[in-house]
Amino acid sequence: MTMATLTLDWNQTPLAECRGGALTIGNFDGVHLGHAALVAEARRQAAAVGGPAVAMTFDPHPLQILRPQAFQPVLTTTARRAELLHGCGIDHVLILRTTVEFLRLRAAEFFEQVVRDRLQARVLVEGPNFGFGRNREGDVQMLAALCVTGGLAFVQVPPLQVAGRPVSSSRVRDALVRGAVAEAALLMGRPYRLRGVVGTGQKRGRTLGFPTANLEKLETLIPGDGVYAVRVHERGQTWPGAANIGPNPTFGEQGRKVEAHIIGFAGDLVGQPMDIEFMERLRDTRPFAGVTELVEQLRRDVEQARKILAEHTEKTEKKS
Repeated sequence: MTMATLTLDWNQTPLAECRGGALTIGNFDGVHLGHAALVAEARRQAAAVGGPAVAMTFDPHPLQILRPQAFQPVLTTTARRAELLHGCGIDHVLILRTTVEFLRLRAAEFFEQVVRDRLQARVLVEGPNFGFGRNREGDVQMLAALCVTGGLAFVQVPPLQVAGRPVSSSRVRDALVRGAVAEAALLMGRPYRLRGVVGTGQKRGRTLGFPTANLEKLETLIPGDGVYAVRVHERGQTWPGAANIGPNPTFGEQGRKVEAHIIGFAGDLVGQPMDIEFMERLRDTRPFAGVTELVEQLRRDVEQARKILAEHTEKTEKKS
């Protein structure tokens, strides 16, 4: 069995190929460098026991059921999360459907019924802040004790530090909300990516000489307002671009939008799925005295974005 992503109920038994290996469990939102460290250790442990490296995650996020008012937009869709976990080297991703019944399981019940009986895991790999079971009553100390009793090995991976602080999904989220997309990329090990579908928009950019693709149906966190140098991925092709997030104060529009000017592209993208990768923040959004001033600034934005993206490409080619 090659790498697989499987969605199942908590009380279903996974395929034999997913059992008897090393398991790491979590929400893995953003699949940042800390998550990559967990996956790397799970791979090492899986090789040692001769089984698969398995990541278990949940859909929807438990907070969406338990405390929907406290739920924050996710950094990655479930499908993207699985794709990134495979990219880190995990063999199989198990997505458990989150239900009220599942969330009522006590920590010991979850361990016995899911980890031991159905997955027959031989090693558990977790970070220090892992919580599980009803009301997150279980912690790594309880998990270690349950593993001893159940005959499983337990490996605790220390938090990965960047700039003297642990990497976490909340730290990535905070950077993105501030518009610090380069900082978020350092924590994730790659630029943040926003996926949506191109909508119709006002078509004002076209009349200004800078046509934009307006992204709609966004499922993940939108970075803070500002103008950004971006890479646009559309139908297997990658283009440089400059994206604007926020209102359009020059024309008195207060609605928050995500729109990207794709440098060197001509064509109609309405209705097409598109990904925007955020490389660097260029400036704040602000009102301009008129169309002429706005167009001059747009020219400067596009030129700056073109230069930044060329430098990124050159650095990447040198590394490879």
